[in-house]
Formats: sequence, structure tokens, C-alpha cells
Amino acid sequence: MALSHDPMWPRAGAWPAYDGAADAVLLGVPTWRTSLSPTGAHATPGAVREALQRYSPTLMGSPVTDLDAILAIRDAGDIEEPDGDAGEASVIARMRELAPAFVIALGGDNSLTYPVALGSAASGLITFDAHFDLRDGISNGTPVRRLVEDVPTAAGVPTSRIDPTRIVQIGIADFANSAAYAQRAADWGIRVITLDEVRRRGIDDVVAEAVEIAGGQDGRVHLDIDVDVCDRSVAPGCPASVPGGLAAWELRALTRAVASDARVISADIAEVDATSDTEDGRTVRLAALCVLELLAGVAGRKAA
Repeated sequence: MALSHDPMWPRAGAWPAYDGAADAVLLGVPTWRTSLSPTGAHATPGAVREALQRYSPTLMGSPVTDLDAILAIRDAGDIEEPDGDAGEASVIARMRELAPAFVIALGGDNSLTYPVALGSAASGLITFDAHFDLRDGISNGTPVRRLVEDVPTAAGVPTSRIDPTRIVQIGIADFANSAAYAQRAADWGIRVITLDEVRRRGIDDVVAEAVEIAGGQDGRVHLDIDVDVCDRSVAPGCPASVPGGLAAWELRALTRAVASDARVISADIAEVDATSDTEDGRTVRLAALCVLELLAGVAGRKAA
């Protein structure tokens, strides 16, 4: 169904193509071929762009703020084939071309986190995720381990690992992980903030600790938003979401709070399968709102 048009109610999305300079840039990274579960996540970047137009770019704070009036937001299109060695090299190279803009990478499954974080030259990592993603091999269950252990040279592009003591994983859930991977995280010194701890301490306290740990001295943090950290009722289009996860408002609040810190230089949104979402598109719409929350955080830096 076509959306209505009102010149006094501008819609988000449909931002101009990237033209060499921007405050924030969308980049589609539709990874899916190595997913541990069947997925149509490669269809998600386009679905998120479409969903964005259901919303306005306006914040109802004091004062009322139009994101488009504060930020130069551009769209760099999609990486055509981001899976595999050549695809990862393309992602890394494109991320470096888009710097120093704040890049929002639209996945795709969680394997995109590996090349996106490397491409942004991140030295710290924050994840919102029900899972550790510390598995061996190459899949959507391995990006955090790869960022710690791998030191590849992808198509001549040198990359570097992330110190695990500068990784913070927020929302790790009961009954969604193994003891072996929990031990791996502990052995490496990864700071794990479980779902229960988030709710006990509150969002502001958790975010303050996370950005301090991941930010370090050089302040180059990548944020991985795996939407399966959310309750399955609000994220049915995430294959691995479970009942009892974060509420939609909690994910949105966490996202804006982390993105408000200038040490955070890039983000990705992962694990949404647009082809398996409900008829009302609630998972894709939540992902689109996460894009806007990221932009709200970046805009807030200018007002600070």
C-alpha cells in the first residue's frame, strides 16, 4: 500500500546517495551464505530502507529536533556479494572509503560484524546479543571469536585483531549458550553483562561501563546490534530470538545511549530475516527504528 504524502510530515529514509561526504552513511551488507540456520537475511537491507519511510526523522525532545536538519545522512547502497574472502575484502575497503562518517551497516546475518568492525578500524567492540558468537569456523556464530583470533590480510588489506578485554557483550541470555563458550569468554577477559544484569542495574549504568571498557584510550568502538537479543514477541523475524529477551523499548534505549558517545564510530544491525517476519513487519520495523536511534545518538553529540 502506498504511503500518504504530506509536505509538513517528512518521512525518514530515501536519503541521497553517498557523494563523498556525510555525517552518517547507510551501507547494506547482506551476508547470509554461512548462517547456521536457514535465513533470507540478504533481503533485509532493502526491507529496512522501505520500513524507514514509515517514520519521521523528528525527535520529540526539548527542543523538537529534525535529524535531517542536523545531520548530512547518505546511503552508500549495498555490497553486492559480501560473503566469502573477496566479499569481506570489499566490505573492509568500502568501510574505509566511507570514513570518517558514522557508518550504519544493514545486515544480513551476524557474520557482517567481522568485516565491518575491521573496516572501521575498531579497537573496541560492544554487542547487543543473546549469544556469544565465539564459535570456531566461519559463520554468523563466529564474528567475535574471529575479531579476537584472526589476523588476516584480505585481498591485500591489512587488518588487526581486537583485544578481548575491550569487548563488552550485553544481553547474553540463559539457555541460549553453552558453558564452553561462556568459559572462553571468561578466559579471554570479555566483559559479559547478562540480560538479568541489564534489568537489575538499568540501561544508563550498563552503557556507562560498556563504553568505558570498549573505548579505551583511542576511542574507536564498533557497536553490533543483533536484534535476536529481543523477546521473540517483538522480533519473530530473528531465527534465534527467544521468549524473555529485551523489550523493543529497551533495545532502542540502549542503542541511542551507546551511539551518543563519540567513542562509537560505527554500528551494524544483524540477524533480521525479512523473509520470515510477521505480516505486520514488526522485526524489520524495529530494525528501522534502531537506525533512527543510532542517528539520534549521533545527532545528540552535536548538541552536547
